[in-house]
Amino acid sequence: MTINDPRQLDFPIHKDFKAAGMEPHTDFTFCCGAITEVLKFGPRQLHPEHKQLILLIPGNPGLVGFYKTFMQELHSLLEHKYPVWAVSHAGHCAAPDGMDMVEDGRAAADDDVFGLNGQIEHKLAFVRKHIPKGSSLVLVGHSIGCYIILEMMRRNPELKVLKAVMLFPTIERMAESPQGRSMTPLLCQMRYLAYLPVFLVSLLPDILKAALIKLVFIGMSSLDHCILQPTVQLLSGDCAANSMYLGGQEMRMVLERDNETIKKNLDKLIFYYGATDHWCPVKYFYDIKRDFPHGDFRLCEKGFRHAFVLDVGREVAEMVAEWISGVLRT
Repeated sequence: MTINDPRQLDFPIHKDFKAAGMEPHTDFTFCCGAITEVLKFGPRQLHPEHKQLILLIPGNPGLVGFYKTFMQELHSLLEHKYPVWAVSHAGHCAAPDGMDMVEDGRAAADDDVFGLNGQIEHKLAFVRKHIPKGSSLVLVGHSIGCYIILEMMRRNPELKVLKAVMLFPTIERMAESPQGRSMTPLLCQMRYLAYLPVFLVSLLPDILKAALIKLVFIGMSSLDHCILQPTVQLLSGDCAANSMYLGGQEMRMVLERDNETIKKNLDKLIFYYGATDHWCPVKYFYDIKRDFPHGDFRLCEKGFRHAFVLDVGREVAEMVAEWISGVLRT
């Protein structure tokens, strides 16, 4: 089942979307039995004539609303010729009225759909179900989304991937990174203690949640206000708990870099590392560049943060459009 979002949200659609006549579509569907949000610029349904699709796999938290500005700019820069979709992580969205977080709680638990392996299988299932078999994909991953993309390519070598863009990739040694060392105890040993304050915040009206979010980011003059709606959603239910659960598995499971998959697909991969990224430190950039001297590895020279969607979604979209425009024309 797939339905359009029936909720009347407190946050209006960004004026730039309206001005361009490209208001995005938001659909909710059950995939692998879990609630899934799909954000779409371009056609809502794909048909055999849609030969190419740009599909974004988010980081964690995996709410697609964080990427609205990035996707809108990318769609615009590519002259609206190619659909640009993003699929949320399973359970990383607030279920609309009439839908539960899962269709079958026991099956979701047995398949561990909210865990890292479950999220990988969730993305593969989404591609099988919603994307025509003959379509070619340009995959764009952010953070753990890059690890998921590599696993998708490893598990299904028949995926027609034209290019995979890895933005601030957390594909190895996550628990050893500076941020990983500080977050691992919280995510792995003390996760349940964090549920109580999240639950208490979830009881607040959305207008107060939004005010708190603005207060947290008060020092960021260039904050993209499109991130307010998904952040409120993150604080409104089970998706925060699912995000923390996934984070704990990332610390335990994202260990060694998958050199074999990278080697097999080296000509399709573009990696973009942050110069001051505490999730994938610059050492990881130099290590992978040394191991794959003929690969396309780029180091940010603009000071962009790991969570680029907070303030530079447009600027990152400009780079990605330049990198992939050639392969889309072929």
